[in-house]
Amino acid sequence: MFDVIVIGAGPAGYSSAIRCAELGLKTACIDNWHDAKGQNSLGGTYLNAGCVASIALLESAKIYQLLTDNLKQHGIEAESVSVDIALMMQRKNDIVANLSQQIAESFNALKIERIHAEARLLSDRLVEITTHDQSASSILEAKHIILATGSSPVSLACAPIDNDFIIDSTMALNLTAVPKRLAIIGAGIIGLELASIWNRLGSETILLEAQESFLGFADQQIARKAYRIYTEQGLELRLGARVISAKKGNKKVTVEYQDSEGTHALRVDKLIVASGRKPNTENLADAEANLLLDENGYVHVDENCRTNLPGVYAIGDLTLLGPMIAHKGIEEGLFVADQIAGLHNSVNYNILPSVVFTDPEIAWVGQTEQALRAMGESIKTGTFQLADTARGQATGQTEGMVKIITNADSDTILGVHIIGSQASEMIAEAVLAMEFSACSEDLVRTIHAHPTLAKALHGAALAVKTHDLKSGSVI
Repeated sequence: MFDVIVIGAGPAGYSSAIRCAELGLKTACIDNWHDAKGQNSLGGTYLNAGCVASIALLESAKIYQLLTDNLKQHGIEAESVSVDIALMMQRKNDIVANLSQQIAESFNALKIERIHAEARLLSDRLVEITTHDQSASSILEAKHIILATGSSPVSLACAPIDNDFIIDSTMALNLTAVPKRLAIIGAGIIGLELASIWNRLGSETILLEAQESFLGFADQQIARKAYRIYTEQGLELRLGARVISAKKGNKKVTVEYQDSEGTHALRVDKLIVASGRKPNTENLADAEANLLLDENGYVHVDENCRTNLPGVYAIGDLTLLGPMIAHKGIEEGLFVADQIAGLHNSVNYNILPSVVFTDPEIAWVGQTEQALRAMGESIKTGTFQLADTARGQATGQTEGMVKIITNADSDTILGVHIIGSQASEMIAEAVLAMEFSACSEDLVRTIHAHPTLAKALHGAALAVKTHDLKSGSVI
């Protein structure tokens, strides 16, 4: 009998298992992820085939682009620069393996029982585990069960995955050569991140987005700037483009899509399907367990991540409590572990930061201007361009801006939106400010190191207060 069984070892699962063990609970973690060699690798999609792997490859691609396009402005010349995709992938794989090993070492140190198998929730807090070859199965029991099986790419009937010419986002992080011409279905976060990698490595990259607006979930002032920047980088963004078919032939993929001007055909070397993700709830629970799911497969939970079954919780990508982002799952994992141990905690879903790991990055927290105006909120905004920071000019990281939105009466910060280098790092200050219900005046009076890109936050806050800060003022 375990105190806690965690099903899934992605960010939500391994964080929850580690916290449970730290709190003295006898814990087991069941995970069925395996690498190309069939070996168990902790960390889930986030580590093995998602954000970490993507960031590692993007860093390599940025270095290559710097060497081939941007060095001369520094008075540096490099000759015979080439890409070794195999070595690049090996570096990425080594990073993933090292981080996975760190999780495994934490499990070992805390005596968490690690089980590599498929798991299925039964009634009465029982879990059936089955080996991958289906050769053996057994039943485990726990006082508490945490479901954390994550999500997987959505498939499209019009573009069936073969992971040769038509590939998913996982395979897109494991290509063995740079496609000469590449199309991506979906210009959301995943599609843009993948495009940022392969475009820098030399692919002619075309994104087909069914929505008429670009990054409709982001603040639209930031989205418009992002559209311009990415287009200037060479990404071809086709909006309102609904794919109707994708067919292989002669070592190419022919993609047919419709837009306001009619039907078009596009021939590419590879097609990436990046049209979203779905919760991994298929076969997660036996029918007799009566686990409540919605029509899209998400697990129904209350504000404390509790399912309809006593002692059973669901966290991370399995629920609709927040977006499918790793740090949301991590916080829920810690939150549920504390609940089980009798401690009280909470997750503030209103100020979860979101990040698009492109170059430049996009990061935001809180509400967008369009959402606030739709709600009738009286607001003030302030913006500051990274080009007007001394650090941005000195490093060449001038593309981007910071935007702060406040309540017009109280000056309380309602949203912060950033596009630019290190946006994912700068957003932390905004999250902390909003956690403490700060106003723009608080940011103005906070001394920021100079020269830094973070000074743009100070500049945007000052713009909220003064409304007359000249765009040419360098800070």
